[in-house]
Amino acid sequence: MIGWYRSGVDVAARLPVLAAFLGHSGTEATYWYLQATPELLALAAQRLEHHNQDRS
Repeated sequence: MIGWYRSGVDVAARLPVLAAFLGHSGTEATYWYLQATPELLALAAQRLEHHNQDRS
């Protein structure tokens, strides 16, 4: 996830791919395995900030 955020990948679009790789039938089961680390949260917040600036 951190690598996806760093490289600018559309994380929401990649989650179904990750779910399938893990053998899950949907992303709901995959969310249980994700951890909100400080680094991941910072990258997500940074992306949101840039998105909001682009909309202004």
